Amino acid sequence: MATQKVGGEVDAQCTRCKMNLAHTILAMVGPKIVRVRCNTCGGDHAFRGAAGVTDRPTKASTTRAPRAASSSTPRAEKVIISFDEQLAGKDIASAPKYSPKDTYKVDQVIHHPTFGVGLVTAVRGDKVDLTFRSDTKTLVHGRGGPPADKPAFSPPTTKQSGPADKPMAELPSDEVVDLPSDEELDAAAESSLPSGD
Repeated sequence: MATQKVGGEVDAQCTRCKMNLAHTILAMVGPKIVRVRCNTCGGDHAFRGAAGVTDRPTKASTTRAPRAASSSTPRAEKVIISFDEQLAGKDIASAPKYSPKDTYKVDQVIHHPTFGVGLVTAVRGDKVDLTFRSDTKTLVHGRGGPPADKPAFSPPTTKQSGPADKPMAELPSDEVVDLPSDEELDAAAESSLPSGD
């Protein structure tokens, strides 16, 4: 078999033509062809060898030795603590109602108006993870503080408007401009025309 290189030709399965055709090699990684261009349709695609041929190892060649039972390193058992056990010893009656303005800490009991009694399990910046009987929710906290000042309302100012594609000349507000009348414009237009005599 000849050594293959970029720019050389190879037979490959064309994804557009659906046939095994000649292709030009566009890219290789080490000795492996990765990208080709079909010489018939011109389509670029990943290299796929001839149909039915694969470079993957067969199942028979990759058989593993059976795993030996390792009794020397016992695994720790998972311990599941129920929601009621987590709340045991906590003062549920004096649990504050949830508010995004308040700040909470880990192992604090909260009463949420929708989800019920919950326990703070994690605090991350302005978010807390609360575990309720049915689910764990991420909620915000510590958003209190002084209310933000509302921006002052300023009504839009009246400006001269004109066509968007023509700039308007700014005129001082105290200056009055006299525009010519239609008769004056017509007389000026007639005087500027060349005479046909």
